[in-house]
Amino acid sequence: MIALSLAEIAEVVGGQTHDIPDPSVHVTGPVVRDSREVREGSLFVAFVGERADGHDYAQEVVKAGAAAVLASRPVGVPAIVVEDVQTALGALARHVVRRLGATLVALTGSAGKTSTKDLIAQVLRRKAPTVFTPGSLNNEIGLPLTALSATEETRFLVLEMGARGIGHIRYLAELTPPRIGLVLNVGTAHIGEFGGREQIAQAKGELVEALPAAADGGAAILNADDPLVRAMASRTKAKVVLFGESAEADVRAENVRLTDSGQPAFRLHTPSGASDVTMRLYGEHHVSNALAAAAVAHELGMSAEEIALALSEAGSLSRWRMEVTERPDGVTIVNDAYNANPESMRAALRALAAMGKGRRTWAVLGKMAELGDEALAEHDAVGRLAVRLNVSKLVAVGGIEASWLQLGAYNEGSWGEESVHVSDAQAAVDLLRSELRPGDVVLVKASRSVGLESVAQALVDGGVDAR
Repeated sequence: MIALSLAEIAEVVGGQTHDIPDPSVHVTGPVVRDSREVREGSLFVAFVGERADGHDYAQEVVKAGAAAVLASRPVGVPAIVVEDVQTALGALARHVVRRLGATLVALTGSAGKTSTKDLIAQVLRRKAPTVFTPGSLNNEIGLPLTALSATEETRFLVLEMGARGIGHIRYLAELTPPRIGLVLNVGTAHIGEFGGREQIAQAKGELVEALPAAADGGAAILNADDPLVRAMASRTKAKVVLFGESAEADVRAENVRLTDSGQPAFRLHTPSGASDVTMRLYGEHHVSNALAAAAVAHELGMSAEEIALALSEAGSLSRWRMEVTERPDGVTIVNDAYNANPESMRAALRALAAMGKGRRTWAVLGKMAELGDEALAEHDAVGRLAVRLNVSKLVAVGGIEASWLQLGAYNEGSWGEESVHVSDAQAAVDLLRSELRPGDVVLVKASRSVGLESVAQALVDGGVDAR
């Protein structure tokens, strides 16, 4: 964080200093909520959670070097006491962002946010120092913590914004006002909470409504291939830049294809030129993500050649997202188990089919959460798609949702041993351990709550217990 004194912080967040001998002492280390991440000069934010109360660690973090604790009650060590810690954290982030002078890029969407954010960061940091959301810490706590990790040298701040309802993105955009806003897509992720795709579009579009006008540098980067996203152009005063495979897109891809290993390649076209891209990531769905990143980079002054080179060299920065491991015996493990929704599930299956040409393919799939009344139909559709793509074997893992996956495969014509339903992760590992052969390709994917990353890790480790 940019250096601020404890007195300044207390004023910004509307708090009272307690047990602070010298309020002129500066916070020079990171702002953290995990006591294990405290460094010399840190500000420790004491949240009260379901399992732990951060206030209980106050003595420990000060001994470890924290300058003070941001707390909701006195803790017997240097502290800034506020009525609500989360609100205070947001106020501090807003203050720091205003002082930074960095260009803030925010993005949202139903699928691909984290992968796209990682691509944007890898492209922009070739131009100037860039700070970006680690993993998918995209909520009202993770976002301000990321913003507070920026320093005076930071020129680009790339923030992923998630939403669980109307008003969430509006709130996040107030904490960290973006100049460039990117909306990737409107899908069915969390549709059970929102109630429909139109409601999801309403929530995601709050980002473009928060942008400054075009005359003030505001730019809305919108997916030309998604009608609900494209329609958001009417909701912003910012400059509108379209990306996609549509001929009308400002930043578009032509001659899209997959290499023999399943990695996308295409000709990138921007308003200032064109250049070829061959990505290190797997799956055709990354083309849209790459175009989104390219549109942001072009808006910030990078040439088509610079962007194409950066995209071609970019890798995966976040765990369990199409993470590919080649075992010594020739088995390929694709760990995409961080999360799942219908759009990302379909994209992963298509990537599996592309990677597995001429090889046996396995789709180890589990529940897609938060689909509400659409759950049965969406799981059934994924099971059917696995059959249409000629996946050699579907392993559906878990409870009723997994049975719907298998039912979809069965109804599509998978009547033999092409699909199987197992009860849990260990059962899946036991099955795979006994039946995998050299050269097989295995995709592992489900919503985070299912925990199928243990299956992928067991297979990478050679079949150790997944419990």
